[in-house]
Amino acid sequence: CFLYEFNLEYFSQGGIFMLPYNKITKNEAIKTYIIRADESLGALGFTEHSFAHVTHVTETAGYILKTLGHDDRTIELAKIAGYLHDIGNLVNRKDHAQSGAVMAWSILNDMGCDAAEVATIVTAIGNHDEGTGVPVNTVAAAMILADKADARRSRVRNTDISKFDIHDRVNYSVKKSTLKINEEKTIVKLKLTVDTKFGSVMDYFEIFMTRMVLCRKAAEKLFQTSKIYYFFLSPTIISFLFRYFLLLLRSLYSLHFLTILIFL
Repeated sequence: CFLYEFNLEYFSQGGIFMLPYNKITKNEAIKTYIIRADESLGALGFTEHSFAHVTHVTETAGYILKTLGHDDRTIELAKIAGYLHDIGNLVNRKDHAQSGAVMAWSILNDMGCDAAEVATIVTAIGNHDEGTGVPVNTVAAAMILADKADARRSRVRNTDISKFDIHDRVNYSVKKSTLKINEEKTIVKLKLTVDTKFGSVMDYFEIFMTRMVLCRKAAEKLFQTSKIYYFFLSPTIISFLFRYFLLLLRSLYSLHFLTILIFL
């Protein structure tokens, strides 16, 4: 079905069609699936999973792989996977990663995507949920980190603070969320500034502990090392000791996934 817009720039030197990311974002059917999936989650009381979320995931996954020196095509595959990763919520929230992977397989095949690239994208989508996911490839690892890093106040739909559930409280409490890779390309750092007026420290740990474990595995995949450490820190730690302790650890170990929590 892609022949209606034959363009040599979409083909590799071996003649393989390389489906571009912008064709995914312009596809009206995909837009509809994202909108309706988000509507279903809204009816169930879940936070926002629409275009703001998938765009955050695509941009962050692209940033991670580009910073780590991966090729442009791998980056584009990660962006495609990130854009499609939550369409399975259209079917059901339960097992949405797997149903989304099946939907993506059908969509991508209909758009003429190369089988090997379909496999990479579908595998990443099917493994992004912390309940069943495993960072089995580079694209999956980048997308996991990007997806789990999207904690922000604007994702909360509920306007009545008194009726917040734990997911609302945790996301509404996050005043700032930043994911960065250091200049040495040895650490993926997720820094969250959390306002405990709306959610407790325990709320955060209850929601994010399993997600951070998956993030640790994703970082391990990206850096190809078994030595991954992450830390939860607050301003109550004396600044001097904090800096000294972190520098000491960095000198002793290959530190690759760091989570910094600042509780206000």
